[in-house]
Amino acid sequence: MPKGKIGNVAFVLHSHLPYVLDHGRWPHGMDWLNEAMAETYIPLIDLLYRLLEEGYSPRITIGVTPVLAEQLSDSSFPGEFSSYLDNKIESAETDSKQFSGWSRPHLAQLAIFWKEHYTGIKARFDEKYKRDLIAPLRDLQEKGVVELITSAATHAYLPLLGEDTAIQAQIKGGISSHRRIFGVIPRGMWLPECAYRPRYEWTPPIGDERGKSLRKGIEEFLSENGIEYFIVDSVLLKGGRSIGVYIDRFEVLKRLWGRFEKQYRPQKEDEEKSPYEVHLVGSIEGKKPVAIFTRDPETGLQVWSGEWGYPGDGWYLDFHKKHFPGGHRYWRVTSAKSDLADKLEYEPERAEERVRENAHHFHKMVREILTNHLHRSGKGGILCAPFDSELFGHWWFEGPHWLYQVMKLIEEDEGVELTTCGEYLSRVQPYKVVSLPEGSWGKGGYHYIWLNEWTQWTWKHIYEDERKMKELAQRFGGTKDENLMKILKQLARELMLLESSDWQFLISTWSARDYAELRLSEHHQNFRRLADMAERYGEGRWVDPGEWNFLGACEERDRIFPDIKVEWFKAVEYPPK
Repeated sequence: MPKGKIGNVAFVLHSHLPYVLDHGRWPHGMDWLNEAMAETYIPLIDLLYRLLEEGYSPRITIGVTPVLAEQLSDSSFPGEFSSYLDNKIESAETDSKQFSGWSRPHLAQLAIFWKEHYTGIKARFDEKYKRDLIAPLRDLQEKGVVELITSAATHAYLPLLGEDTAIQAQIKGGISSHRRIFGVIPRGMWLPECAYRPRYEWTPPIGDERGKSLRKGIEEFLSENGIEYFIVDSVLLKGGRSIGVYIDRFEVLKRLWGRFEKQYRPQKEDEEKSPYEVHLVGSIEGKKPVAIFTRDPETGLQVWSGEWGYPGDGWYLDFHKKHFPGGHRYWRVTSAKSDLADKLEYEPERAEERVRENAHHFHKMVREILTNHLHRSGKGGILCAPFDSELFGHWWFEGPHWLYQVMKLIEEDEGVELTTCGEYLSRVQPYKVVSLPEGSWGKGGYHYIWLNEWTQWTWKHIYEDERKMKELAQRFGGTKDENLMKILKQLARELMLLESSDWQFLISTWSARDYAELRLSEHHQNFRRLADMAERYGEGRWVDPGEWNFLGACEERDRIFPDIKVEWFKAVEYPPK
């Protein structure tokens, strides 16, 4: 580390949305992607270019899940997004006239604020980014500002998948998609929900006749496929009480957690393991260990928590209260205990003041944490700050501007340096090997958000279809028949979409439960019908023309992962022994 430096900061932003193209628009579906694009992805890219234009050299690690990148690359997306922005601009104009007619001048002015905001987003999307958000991400990567990392193909919750072939396909598919879209092989991978499982004799968590089987550790799949690092929650590294990142955002999770809390026994905290150092995990002979960066719990809560972190500040824009039919927001948080009826009108100037104060507070925290680590260990450390990208802008409207201010303050600080995970890993070359328990970054550090009484049925279908995919890949995976291969590839796509962890999350949080249950059921039904078609055609039996029409409809609607390979599902490359 350069002389005078006390440490490094690595922001890691995880960008993800499930596959929604041609699967609904509003209130659930395509507008999720449009909202994230307008409220998060474009503002984040804007702030990085702004820092560059102002003479700074920001560094940040951004994960873009393959399923999200595939959608942003789809030819239908620019037109969908433009129509969405036009509607937002038009609705803001309507609101302005309405508020003026009601003699509410401040609200009318806020409506103009929203009109100008979305007009600016549209202009930059059309003119600066040429209706293509992949290009600026690649450009920022080439400039050394951004390190792009990948994830499991459809953000499947890896520890609970029933077949190692399914985990293998998710990881290989993620890497393959990332390389095709972004032009590089990723060094890092964001494990969905930071969920990890070591190697052990695994028993399916719901009824299954197979019983125990030796399962590979997640890091083994990463090592075999050239991934050098991933991110974990601090409780997985050193024990202690897991806080969780979603529980403040969803009231139903607090009630769900209440059912599991009595079973929760936090591990004794190991003070010898520091989250401000990079460790290695993996001790399987012949496999290179994989590095882990650990989430800093102190700064993390300041940004994640809607109750007492920065997003809960009373002057910030309230997420929940909206003016219909346009859906614009005109009110501020007001206080943690304010209900929707008590929300006061938003004042952008006061929010801007709070952004600056919160940015200075965060910068001060970073300095104190890294200084304390330096005094304890005698060496500089790395503060890893991982967040969902959608927290910035979507959940917390002022978030992108806060991040701009924080990165600027750190850049101006001679003692602290911004870095990407890959850049730091190359510099420090870690050597300490540790073992990790099974867990995630959910409250309690375990799986209850994704596996509970409301979601058990989903895993039953996932396990059935994983086994069927493996069987059909073994029977027909070597075929030279192009039609049979088309069926098998679409079968694989439907399975991957079925495995998305979003469905269990949406069911457990009740945020879009009906939609999630419908989508999961739909992909399962598609899979079963295509599996039957593959068997009949593969055995030389008659296939009705209507079935071929159905295959074509699936290929059109679920047009994802053009380079998917059936062989990924056939057998594990390096079976555990």
